Amino acid sequence: EVQLVESGGGLVQAGGSLRLSCAAPGFNFDDYAIGWFRQAPGKDREGVSCISSRFGSAYYADSVKGRFTISSDNAKNTVYLQMNNLKPEDTAVYYCAARGSNWYLEASLRSWTEYDYWGQGTQVTVSS
Repeated sequence: EVQLVESGGGLVQAGGSLRLSCAAPGFNFDDYAIGWFRQAPGKDREGVSCISSRFGSAYYADSVKGRFTISSDNAKNTVYLQMNNLKPEDTAVYYCAARGSNWYLEASLRSWTEYDYWGQGTQVTVSS
């Protein structure tokens, strides 16, 4: 059974850090790219970052570059999103998702419909 399970969300003050985890048992990271998306109330779902273990590539939205880092532990089938210097505008539900292709990965951040499997989400709240 394939599933994605996010964890690590919470409440943090502006300037603080959180590390989100996406456990992905059943997924072969050679075949699937993993992305992080977020959605704030009343806003569209936004691509945050994505990673291809197959090609060793990672991409970020401009809004998080230099603050967020995506990584994967293939042995644990887990992808992480380290979020530093958090801002109130980072407040959202964060989702991880799996895409059955590692090609054109950067563009996939702008098209969440390209992702085939989704986790249930984890809330991140940044207070000012």
